[in-house]
Amino acid sequence: MPDFIDAQGFRANVGIVLMRDDGQVFLGSRSDGRGWQFPQGGVQRDESPEEALYRELREEIGLTPDDVHLVGGTRNWLRYRLPRQYVRRRSRPLCIGQKQRWFLLRMRGGEERLRFDVTAKPEFDAWRWVDYWSPVREVIYFKRRVYARALDELADWAFPSGPPPRPEWWSAEVEPAPARSPRREPSPPAGEAVTE
Repeated sequence: MPDFIDAQGFRANVGIVLMRDDGQVFLGSRSDGRGWQFPQGGVQRDESPEEALYRELREEIGLTPDDVHLVGGTRNWLRYRLPRQYVRRRSRPLCIGQKQRWFLLRMRGGEERLRFDVTAKPEFDAWRWVDYWSPVREVIYFKRRVYARALDELADWAFPSGPPPRPEWWSAEVEPAPARSPRREPSPPAGEAVTE
């Protein structure tokens, strides 16, 4: 089943922030050699973001719902545009970027559950655990702002007593840096299917 691309050209996608009890997050090395990123993947037509989350979790890093605890998610879709050189002009419908729902998962059990051989074409070939804000600096440049927005919104879920301070490099890497939202009670992630 094909991924859903809306009328504006944004592909529906889920992003996964997998966290250990020590506050570090999973970062995967792409098997195509194009850097480090969080697990993510397309939402198929009539599939809810949560259904896509668990399918992508299994396909990309081998985990099942029993291996994780869903802590929370972003309230809305977060969007980014692809740079011109990454837009496949001949594909129909044309995809100009992604709209993502991000989810924070807490890992249960040990790393032995992680595996990259669930699909014939693995997304990752290695992983490491990094501090909460590091992925903003390590992901490909055009995803940095959406990573910053996602991590900022999920920080209240990840660290109920307050997130760690942002690193010194933050303002240089994320221009303009999003303002830290006021402390609030996080709301549970919505479960609507993508039918637009």
